[in-house]
Amino acid sequence: MPENDYRPVQPSNDRGDGFAGGCISLIVLLIEIPVALLLGLTSAIRGWGRSADEQTVTPAMDWVPILWFGGFTVGVLVIAVIFLCSAHPFAGAAQLLLAAVALFFTIAAWHDQ
Repeated sequence: MPENDYRPVQPSNDRGDGFAGGCISLIVLLIEIPVALLLGLTSAIRGWGRSADEQTVTPAMDWVPILWFGGFTVGVLVIAVIFLCSAHPFAGAAQLLLAAVALFFTIAAWHDQ
């Protein structure tokens, strides 16, 4: 019966198209890559100022690189969730892959301490 038909008249466009998701993902990656390189560079040159003669005892754990990488990882995960909720699955998947790489570097920084 036609009066009991609850289907929408036009198809729903809840999902974003692949081109828009790819463009958004590329723009966000072009912003995130220099930030990640800057974090890595500052983390690498943090220990250069300390001489070997000053370290007679075991140094305390340095939490700064761990917190920097962890904050970057959380930021990328938040962006991924926003993309996934706003119907851009390709951009969200790219952000999840970047978050996995950032998590690897966070765990590596923690392990080095």
